[in-house]
Formats: sequence, structure tokens, C-alpha cells
Amino acid sequence: MTNPISDIEKADVILVAGSNTTETHPVISSAIKRAVKFGGKQLIVLDPRKITLKQHATLSMSPNPGSDIAWINGMIRVILDEGLEAKEYIAERTEGFDALREAVAPFTPDYVEELTGIPAEKLIRAALLYAGGESGTILYCMGITQHTKGTDNVKALANLAMVCGNLGIEGGGVNPLRGQNNVQGACDMGGLPDVYSGYRKVHEEAHALTMEKAWGTQGLSRKTGLTATEMVDEALKGALKALYIIGENPLVSEADLNHTEKGFNNLEFLVVQDIFMTETAQAADVVLPALCFAEKEGTFTNTERRVQRVRKAVDGPEGVPTDWEITCEIARRMGADMSYDSSEAIFDEITAVTPTLAGLSYKRLEGDGIPWPCPTADHPGTPRLHVDQFAKGKGTFFPIAFTPAAETPDADYPLTLTTGRVLYHYHTGTMTRKSDGLNQQVSECFVEMNREDALEKDLAHGDMATIFSRRGKIKARVNISGKMDRGTVFIPFHFAEAAANRLTNAKLDPVSKIPEFKVCAVTVVKA
Repeated sequence: MTNPISDIEKADVILVAGSNTTETHPVISSAIKRAVKFGGKQLIVLDPRKITLKQHATLSMSPNPGSDIAWINGMIRVILDEGLEAKEYIAERTEGFDALREAVAPFTPDYVEELTGIPAEKLIRAALLYAGGESGTILYCMGITQHTKGTDNVKALANLAMVCGNLGIEGGGVNPLRGQNNVQGACDMGGLPDVYSGYRKVHEEAHALTMEKAWGTQGLSRKTGLTATEMVDEALKGALKALYIIGENPLVSEADLNHTEKGFNNLEFLVVQDIFMTETAQAADVVLPALCFAEKEGTFTNTERRVQRVRKAVDGPEGVPTDWEITCEIARRMGADMSYDSSEAIFDEITAVTPTLAGLSYKRLEGDGIPWPCPTADHPGTPRLHVDQFAKGKGTFFPIAFTPAAETPDADYPLTLTTGRVLYHYHTGTMTRKSDGLNQQVSECFVEMNREDALEKDLAHGDMATIFSRRGKIKARVNISGKMDRGTVFIPFHFAEAAANRLTNAKLDPVSKIPEFKVCAVTVVKA
């Protein structure tokens, strides 16, 4: 997030896109609802479903899945036509504005309505609302990013924010809501195939030399590695022969699961390190037991970039080491002298080699934590990014063209599937589905449908249906819901026995390499 969570209630206008916030980020949704109810703030919500947050919205819209660039460009077009852009901000702090103006010119409200299904008058009202506030914050989640154009979606939202001068100010920002605890921290630590900690690119010689010196080694690869989805493809080809998975359940969470299973079956060796026997662990050659968050020391970094201490609260199972101890022991057996005295010693190494975290220490994190960048020991941390200037100097507008999703409905697969979560379960259900209370709330997979779509397929509420895509099929119980517009269905992805990702498309965003989880073509028939 460019701005702290507390800024949500300081914004005049809150725009939420591609986030079922009340079910997937209930704490942050409470801040949004407080801002509306007690602060009189304006709330704009865009989501293909009639999610609960729309009940609190000043204005809500239901764009067709995969059409986000069109409505974002359309809002910018309206703002420019009305002369509501932040002219001084654009002139002083940005570049590329003329190219943006040209790119959004075709996106009239009527044209956007054709592409997105959003009525032209609603688009105009949304643009005027967002541009009319002194400050506006944009909150988004996987409904924006999990597309073949996910990177472009985020760039388009950044364009919208900069056009109105809403980056670098209190109550502003472009703010991704992270999908899992510490996913921000994992990325910060180099849990991506192309960076070391602090997003230092592996192919840049200076960064590689820094790490070689810190680790007392030579010959670190300068090549970008593979994303999880790419690893599956390489395993299927036989190029990737062994895989080591820590705390992840890809045999439920990866797109196009039938393809993923074939890739895993082609591996020569699979190791899984986890706290439960997940579906992926059951397929492993070796399973290493691990400790959960409450059984170990370390740090998490939350969605607002705040680095926080995690302290051991209870003892884990006897004889089970921490994750880092397992890693070090494997390294030693492979001939690398990797040893640390404690998790604090590892954190000290992290801060020594990562400029954005250089001012942090366990002692400084004793309180509420500190948001990075924090470059020196006397630096207070950075709750808001881009305050005086952008990190690169001037903020660049990127002209973004609209292209449809990789797969759109046709005669054989006439419905669009989008996936997501429910309040009572988390990710692949590894933990939440072991809770009787939560299972009583939502005990099985369901397909949420519009009533007219269901009637057309001779389906009644509570029927079992088979859902087919070009990649696979699953069975789920029909939930006829007022949340769905015609032509779109929703399935939660928590249920391994009816895994939604047997249906989803593994086509990747060319930049982020994330699969298009949020849009694919399906048909639904009575089971």
C-alpha cells in the first residue's frame, strides 16, 4: 500500500475495485464502513458481484469480468472532459500526460457501457465523485490483479490516481489489499523469482555482488527464475526434476489443476514442508514437519508495509525445528555453511543487505512495528510513499489499451466464471476446514448463479450441478443468488474435493506471470 490503513478514514472518496472486502479483509472493511457511516465519506464499489460492501456504497457498479481497463480509462476520459484533473500536480510531478489523454480519448461513456455493461450515466457519476474530493483512496485486490492484464489494470488505476493528484497525500493512494498474511513480507524478502530482498534485481551485478559478499560465496545466478505456474510447465517438459514447497498447497490453489497434477506427477522428487498433511503434502516423496506462526519467532510485514515482530506464544510439537533451522540443516548437508544463532541474527543480516530496511532491528520493532522504507536507525519509517516526489522522480502515465480476457464465453461455454473466497474459510482450507464451527457455516462448495441463468439450465436452488470448462469439471451445489448478474457465476476455491481451479485458466500476465484466475468460460448442467 502507498498509504497506511488509517488513511482510509481520512479520504473524502474511497474507491474499492475487485475486492470483496467484508469477507476477505474484514478489519479493513470495518474502516471503510466507519468512514462512510460516521465520517460521511463517499464510497464507490466496483465488483461483478453484488457484494455486501455495495450496501454501504454511495455508488456501486458491476463491470463484466475482465473489463477493468475500459471503465478506468472511461473515468479518466470523463474527468479530463470536465476539466477536473489536478493540473498543477500533473505539470509538476508527472510525465507522459499527453500520451494518456490520447489513449483514453476513445473511451466515451457509451463505448465503456458496450465493453463493461456499466451504464454510461453511472460511469460519469463515478468519475465526478472520485475527482470531486480533496483526497481519494483506491483499494484493490485480486479481482484487479489475477488477469492476463493484471499489471495493466494496476497501471491504469495509478493513472486515475495521478490524474486527480491522489498519490503522495494523506487520504490518497493506490492500495493493494494483500491476499494472505505476510505475503507482503515474503515478497519484500525476495520470495519472487527475479529479486533479492528489497526488490533488488538478481540480474544487476551490484546486487549479486552484495549478496555474494554477505554469504561468503561466488557464482550466484544472474538469471531470473520461474514463477510457480511456470515451474509446473517446466516439470511437465521434464526440465524441472525436483520441487521443494514450504507452506503452500498448489494442488488446490494453482490454476488449471489437471495440468498442474500432470506436472507434479512428472517430477522425480517432491518435498513438502508444512504444518498439516495438505493435498500437496500427500503427493510428496518427503514431508518435513514445521511450526506454525505462534510457535516461533520472527517478523511479518502487513499490507501497509509495516514490519512487526512475531513472538513465540506456545511450544510446538517435540523435536520439530523452525523453518529456518530446516533450511540451514539442508544447506549444511549440501555443503554450504549456513548457520545462525537465532531468528534475530537472520533479521540483522536482512537489514545489513537491504537498504529499505537498514534502520530496523528487533529492538526498534518492540512496539507497533515500523513501515518501510526505513533506511537509518533514527528514521521513523515511511507510512506514505511518494510524498515529496515519486521514487523515480516523476510519476509516469502509461497509456493502457483495452484487450479482452484470454477466454470469453461462446456457444459451448456461455457463462463467465469468477472465483474468490467466503468469510468463513481461508485460501485452500488447510486450517479453516479443520474447524467444526466454520464448516457448519459453509460446509461444501457451491456455484452462485443468477436466477434466470439457473432456470435456463433447469436448475433449482440446492441442486447439484456439474460445471465444465475447457480444462476440467467439478460438481457443486447450486446457490441461486441475487448477487450475480446474468452470464456470470461464482465459485469459492477453498474446497479440494470440488476445486474451482480445475476450471480456471493458467494463461499468464506477461509481466507479473500471474494466472487469469478471475475469468474463464464455463457451462453449468444438472448433475
